Amino acid sequence: MSILEIEDDLLEPVEAYCTDTDLVVQLENGASLVTPLWWYPPLLAAAAKDRNTIELSPYGVHWPMLNEDLSIEGMLKGSRYPDAKPPAEAAAE
Repeated sequence: MSILEIEDDLLEPVEAYCTDTDLVVQLENGASLVTPLWWYPPLLAAAAKDRNTIELSPYGVHWPMLNEDLSIEGMLKGSRYPDAKPPAEAAAE
């Protein structure tokens, strides 16, 4: 295995939660994946209760109250919504 290859079973989420600013996902391999909520406008706009009603799957995170899904692979690649704007940029509009 090269340094850039990661075994899928090590990427399985074992815990996930949202703070006021970030999505935090703990992975099976012990790593923590933290991405800013502004990358995902539906999560950022959601009520904290809905944002923290989370279901885990082997490959990602699901929000049943929001009908929203994110994959661990996408989070690792830095994928975000096309219309996502950093807070400073969004405030300037």
